[in-house]
Formats: sequence, structure tokens, C-alpha cells
Amino acid sequence: MGPLAGIRIIEMAGIGPAPFAAMMLSDLGAEVIRIDRKGRPETNAFDVIKSGGFLNRGRRSIALDLKKAQAVSALFDLIASADALLEGFRPGVMERLGLGPQACLARNPGLVYGRITGWGQNGPLAHTAGHDINYIALTGALHAIGKAEAPVPPLNMVGDFGGGAMFVAFGMVCALLEARTSGQGQVVDAAMTDGAALLMAMQYSFKSMGHWQNTRESNLLDGGAPFYGTYKCADGKWLAVGAIEPRFHDVLIDKLGLSPEAFAGRWNPEQWPHLRQLLADTILTRTRSEWCAVFEGTDACVAPVLDMDEAPLHPHNLARQTFVSHAEVMQPAPAPRFSRTLAQIQRPPAVPGEHSEEILRDWGFCSDRIDSLKACGAL
Repeated sequence: MGPLAGIRIIEMAGIGPAPFAAMMLSDLGAEVIRIDRKGRPETNAFDVIKSGGFLNRGRRSIALDLKKAQAVSALFDLIASADALLEGFRPGVMERLGLGPQACLARNPGLVYGRITGWGQNGPLAHTAGHDINYIALTGALHAIGKAEAPVPPLNMVGDFGGGAMFVAFGMVCALLEARTSGQGQVVDAAMTDGAALLMAMQYSFKSMGHWQNTRESNLLDGGAPFYGTYKCADGKWLAVGAIEPRFHDVLIDKLGLSPEAFAGRWNPEQWPHLRQLLADTILTRTRSEWCAVFEGTDACVAPVLDMDEAPLHPHNLARQTFVSHAEVMQPAPAPRFSRTLAQIQRPPAVPGEHSEEILRDWGFCSDRIDSLKACGAL
């Protein structure tokens, strides 16, 4: 059982960041119940994102028609027995359903109410649409990532999952800890713009000290420095080089068979294009596997750039079980690791409504109440 065993959380089904946060909380032992929309699934090209895949693992699902008063009443009864609720809708959606923080906290004063949005619950953009790329654009993060000629979206990891999901999960756990002392719940307002901005704290710190330029590929960690970047090998595959510290850089140059004197000015940005070309020409002479054999076990800070087929098979990932097979499907394992209260995937992703009656029974609903909910179409 994970460290959150015994914690009960209601998740309002959505896409992206909220399911990711719910997955994390479930992986760490919380009982997370997903409230899905009652009705037939939509069939369009966006369904692959809406279905959630691995993001929906670990939870049971109940499908309710929240347009019916009986369904809302049932959900309030579930909320009364929960420790927390998580939702990722635009501001005002839960309020229009009659399920906003004020109503839920009136029913359960100790409830932690987690809200995750792109722009936050207030501000000029709060009610406008957006996606990860828009949120990180507003924080300076997107401008700092990519090639010199154009920003490059870092998948949807910086806004959705890093700045959003992880911050709401962290915030909810903090609020749950505080509620144990105070007995009072509260709202956790997690905006992806806020989280993404905080993830940029080190870069903004560098800039305040005069060590970060507002041009991509001009800085220490954005691909500007020759000793921190990626290089193509003879077979078309890539190596990642991160030899920042002098002792690591010395190993890198030695293993590449290059002259240390040629890199005496490696901290001078004017030398970076020349030194990058020197490294590129050298690394291009061998295949990735040949270079991996050269750097194996050294402190050169060199690693192969693995694709998603290769990564689960790397010896280090195998040794740590970074990827695990669950329900016969290979996927990223729960993280982080705990020495005593082990995290684990509780169950595979559920079909919407798969556990409706089972959940209601387990959470104290009698058979007559369940039959009534079914009869009126609320369940």
C-alpha cells in the first residue's frame, strides 16, 4: 500500500493534467473514484486524447448524469465521505453544476478541493481556451526552448504535467496534511501558467544575475554551450552530452581523443560554435553503440538518446523497473520510490461507468437507492 493509502479522492473526469494528477495520487495509494459522464462515448479523432490511456489507470469509474438532481445528490453523498475532490474544468463549470467549492465545503467542511486550469481561477484570461503551448508561451518558458531560429514545444510536459498536474497533486497533499491539524478543507487553485513560471525559477535567477540571454542557443542549458547538447552519430542516432563541470568535461575530451588545449576557452561564448563543430565532427565518426561502449561507466555525462521503443529495454531502466508491464501493457512505473509504503498501479484504466454500482455499495449506498438512481436514468 502506498503512502496515501486510506485517502479517498473524487476525480471529475477530464483530459490531460487532471487525470495525470489523479493517476499519481492513485499510484501512491489513494482511493480515487472517477466520475465519468453518463452516455455513449463520442467517436472522433480527439477520442484518443480524451480516453486518457495510462493516465486513467488505478481508478474505478462511476458514470452519472449530472443534469439530473438525483445524480448530483448522489455525488454530494460521495463527497461527504471523501477527503478531496479534483477537477480540471474551466472556471465556473463546477459552479454551474451546483458543485462549486462553496457547496461542497458546506457539505464536507474538511474537504480539499483541487482545481487545475491553464490560466487559473481569476485573471483576464481565466475564461478563455488554451493548451499547454499557450500557457508556457505566457511564462517565458516556450521562448527559452528550441533552436535559435524558432521556439520548439517541449511536448506538453512543461505546462500540462509539470506546471499543472504535479503542482495540483503537491498542493492537494499539502492541504490534506494541513486539514489533519485544522480539520478544515480549502481550495487549491493550480494554474499551469503559475506552475510553468515557477519551473523557470532557475532561468529567471540566471537572468537576474546577468547570466542568461533572451536568445535561444546562447546559454548554458539551452543548447548554446557545446558541452550541453545533442550530437548525431555515424548511424543517424544521437548522443546527449551534459559535461558541464570541469572534471566531467575532462573525461569527455579524453574519451573523445581530443586535445584539452583546444577547449581551454570553453566558457567563452564566442568559442562555442567552433567547439560545437569540433565535437560534432568527432562524434559523427562512430555509431551510437560504439560511443556508448567508450563512455560506459565513466563520468563524462554522456547518454544515448533513446526512443520510446528503446527506453524500456535499457539495462538501467530494467534494473530499476522504471517501466513495468501491467495488464500485459508496458508503461512508466509509479514514482517516486518509497522504502516502506510501496507505490503501485492499482488497476488498469476503467471503462466509463464500469464500477458504478460497486462504488456506490462500497461507499455506503443501499440497494434501494442504487435501483432508484438507475430507474431515473441518473446512473
